[in-house]
Amino acid sequence: MVRVRILLLLLAALLVAGCGDQVEQFGGPTMGSSYSIKYVRSAQAPAVEQVQPAVEAILAEVDQQMSTYRGDSAVSRFNDLPANSCQAMPEPVLELVRVGEGLAQASAGAFDLTLGPLLDLWGFGPQSRGKRVPSAAQVAQVRTLVGYQHLRIDGQQLCKDVAVQLDLNSLAAGYTVDRIARRLDELGIGSYLVEVTGELKARGRKADGSPWRVALEAPRDDRQVAQRVLQLDGYGLSTSGDYRNYFEANGQRYSHTLDPHTGAPITHRLAAVTVADPSALQADGLSTLLMVLGPERGMAFAEQAGIAAFFVTRAGEGFVTQSTTAFERLFAAHE
Repeated sequence: MVRVRILLLLLAALLVAGCGDQVEQFGGPTMGSSYSIKYVRSAQAPAVEQVQPAVEAILAEVDQQMSTYRGDSAVSRFNDLPANSCQAMPEPVLELVRVGEGLAQASAGAFDLTLGPLLDLWGFGPQSRGKRVPSAAQVAQVRTLVGYQHLRIDGQQLCKDVAVQLDLNSLAAGYTVDRIARRLDELGIGSYLVEVTGELKARGRKADGSPWRVALEAPRDDRQVAQRVLQLDGYGLSTSGDYRNYFEANGQRYSHTLDPHTGAPITHRLAAVTVADPSALQADGLSTLLMVLGPERGMAFAEQAGIAAFFVTRAGEGFVTQSTTAFERLFAAHE
């Protein structure tokens, strides 16, 4: 699942006077995109030279376990197995499978971690041969190899009764953000902004007492425009959208977001949805789930479940926005 990058705004200088504290920052490439860490270095907090290796060790571990782009990862080795096979898996992989199963069951299958072959078929996956519109027969054939219900956890093993392929891209970045945030907590860092491929989490305040601020990106193809600025403290934030990764054929737009029930790209008017949750992992999965459901069903699902979500829907040549009650309760008072 390709993610929409949330614009990160540091609305104060990186070096801030006051009690000797300052904002440190570092980042680099990861998961086919990038990551960035900003944190307030107090007298008790460690230097970048200690923090960056700790963060990059987590990134390397996640890549080794969950990448679908390297053949030696735990997930890739599982995907190479035939039907009726099991493989011992690292606990983080099993954790994400459990989360994915919960999201799938809660949404009647709108969320599914086994869509890899369909993503490849439509040209959006790691084994794709270019973006194209497949035939109905091709979609039907590939759908026989898709379905979260074909996965089963047996102790520390992950098993499959059909030759399904596991794709954790809709959860891995959010999980990684949570892991990094916990590591920063352990290192005695009380104020930070963690971002991995657009998924993020913030805690505390900057050295001058101002909050961490992030901007939601308006769904435009031509340039980056801040649509709404949010103050974050203790929450993860995830945005999914269909306006960065798509193709057009015969006058029709085909999004990288696939509906598991049809095996085809979504066709509704929802352009982007943002979810805030104390768990970046949950925000990551829920933003994908709501993107699949669309504006009406997604809003109803989010309201019923008490999810803090912000929807951007196409309306003619422009867009309309709508927030859930939980989202407005969380952010409206601080804007």
